[in-house]
Amino acid sequence: MPPSADHHPDPFTPPHPEQARKQRVHASLFRIAERHAATDEQRSRQTHPSAVGPHEAVRLVSFLLSGVAKLDDGEPEVDHADITAALSLVPLVRGELDALEAGLLQMARGRGMTWQEIAFGLGLGTAQAARQRYERLADRTGTE
Repeated sequence: MPPSADHHPDPFTPPHPEQARKQRVHASLFRIAERHAATDEQRSRQTHPSAVGPHEAVRLVSFLLSGVAKLDDGEPEVDHADITAALSLVPLVRGELDALEAGLLQMARGRGMTWQEIAFGLGLGTAQAARQRYERLADRTGTE
């Protein structure tokens, strides 16, 4: 059956940026995992061997509270202090993510990607929107 006018077989080139980005999420995670995180050693490249990172701590508390992750035998229940600690880390995590995104955008431009290509990846409609997003991130994070 041929694809309809609204369906494109390549998840990296659909016409509606935000819809396309949402459709690409699973394919994107699978692609990166398959190409750059196939082994335990590859997956551990971005983590510290003896300390949990801020984003990991926030995610862990959230997963434990929601029931997605289960407590180990003898592990204490998540209490108000744990929640407060996780909430205290959120601004740091947000700042780290902003700096990571600004750096990724800089590297994308350095690798020859156009603002339109970057806009597509971010789910934005125009090159101008992508450039403005970068400028806001650069201002917030001190990235040049």
